[in-house]
Amino acid sequence: MDTEKSIAILNSLIQINNDRIEGYETASKEADETDLKTLFSHFTETSLKCKADLVAEVKRLGGKPTEGTTTSGKLFRVWMDIKSAITGSDRKTIVNSCEYGEDVAVQTYNEALSHSEDLTPEQLMMIKEQHSAIKANHDKIKNLRDLMA
Repeated sequence: MDTEKSIAILNSLIQINNDRIEGYETASKEADETDLKTLFSHFTETSLKCKADLVAEVKRLGGKPTEGTTTSGKLFRVWMDIKSAITGSDRKTIVNSCEYGEDVAVQTYNEALSHSEDLTPEQLMMIKEQHSAIKANHDKIKNLRDLMA
């Protein structure tokens, strides 16, 4: 196991959770419906917990946890703001945008899991548990989108 590679993998997951936190804060501001605001709050809490565990592990390894978001996440939020300004706070538009963000989050976790040789069994277990939680959030958004179709 290469500690620097482990830190890089963990930091990529911190970044995607930072994207989710900021993304759902944006989505919550755009949404008018209480049920969406509650759902987005739950998703934010999921990412806050994941991020806290990842930050603790990076620090334990002697690394510096990343504090930023991904470039694609920033572009996605700008796009979401522009789209919202044009279409208004449309429920379907917000849910579709969130599903896209969830797809990216799941892909990032899949990528991290594909580098299992660079992770300890404990790190791998933590990432698998987080992946399950992120995937469950993804599936909720996907199901909501499908109900609206």
